[in-house]
Amino acid sequence: MTTAVIWSEDFLSYRWAHTHPMNPVRLALTMTLAQSLRVLDDVETIPPQAIDDDALTVVHSRDYIDAVRAVGSGTASLSGPLLERLFGLGDADNPVFTGMHEAARLLVGGTLAAAQTVVSGAATRAVNIGGGMHHAMRSRAAGFCIYNDCAIAIRYLLDHGFDRIAYIDVDAHHGDGVQVEFAADPRVMTVSLHQHPATLWPGTGWPTEVGDGDAAGSAVNLALMPNTEDRLWLRAFHAVVPSLIAEFRPQIIVSQCGADSHRADPLTDLSLTVDGQRAAMIAMRDLADKYCEGRWIAVGGGGYGVVNVVPRSWTHLLGVALGREVDVSSVIDESWCATAEQISEQVHSDYAAPPVRVMGDGGIVDYQPWAGDAGQEPPEGVAANAQRQTDRAILATRRAVYPLHGLDPEDPRD
Repeated sequence: MTTAVIWSEDFLSYRWAHTHPMNPVRLALTMTLAQSLRVLDDVETIPPQAIDDDALTVVHSRDYIDAVRAVGSGTASLSGPLLERLFGLGDADNPVFTGMHEAARLLVGGTLAAAQTVVSGAATRAVNIGGGMHHAMRSRAAGFCIYNDCAIAIRYLLDHGFDRIAYIDVDAHHGDGVQVEFAADPRVMTVSLHQHPATLWPGTGWPTEVGDGDAAGSAVNLALMPNTEDRLWLRAFHAVVPSLIAEFRPQIIVSQCGADSHRADPLTDLSLTVDGQRAAMIAMRDLADKYCEGRWIAVGGGGYGVVNVVPRSWTHLLGVALGREVDVSSVIDESWCATAEQISEQVHSDYAAPPVRVMGDGGIVDYQPWAGDAGQEPPEGVAANAQRQTDRAILATRRAVYPLHGLDPEDPRD
């Protein structure tokens, strides 16, 4: 299958303050790591679409777009608490930076380029590691996200002949902005696997959030407790997601592949390894192959181990999408590690853990499938209490959503 890789060095202009967790160096390091491992051999990257502000208005209000442009150019009449209260701009999460409107719009152009290549038939799969800004709301920045490229790309797909779109979000944070945008639209199923909202911002993504009105059942939320590790995360994913995808029969899957579910992420508390994240990417790609004739758009998202985690995770994403899977035992080139170490000295110390020299973490991804509410004995190395917590999360989601799709939440065959 043909895969489009969207890339521009200008993605690096989406840069907050030095102390901010989201440092775009993670994108540059991903691309150079992928190149060093020959994942991108003979791949001609595609630039983001050049879009105007009208492309943003399918999701965002004109007042909000105007405010972002004004503060980023130093011409805003609003500032301080009023700017933060009205538009979510200027706080610690979303500080103002010069050119922020243009930088954020470029990321949208990247994900729209991914969508356009799939719609046109030029590619079956497309990846934009610069995208994944899933928290941005219609008139408000949130969680390091200014414009919601995921939602805008889904709107583009809806306007170009797709009427069954599955969005799967595996970021540690709930994919709230995308869920809100499509909560009343039965054509879009939003699936989010995230750290439990009682333990992590934004505090949404409870199993009982299932969509609105005629779209009840279109929002799916699987909330997992802190310290959930690879085998239990994958057990939960496979106990909930494949059956819903099979029933919904999407024409395309859009995946937000935030890397902050990693055990070394400084902002979250899940305990996946790069090995587990790679297994999740393969699972989503395989669902697209099975139900969508391979059509799959994957974007980046969160991830604040900007040197030690994100480049490895998203290099795996590129490899999975291109059909060039990188073995987790692959050793990383010493010259790349030396460069990454130098770059880490320029990153704020909270997010500057040094590079890891192999493409895996030794994670175990052979999960035990969920077999219903039968009190299964956990496999060796998995705590019984942790498995019980995961199974409660599985059942909470299945009981909230499965009946709305004619599926039996108690029957593991569904």
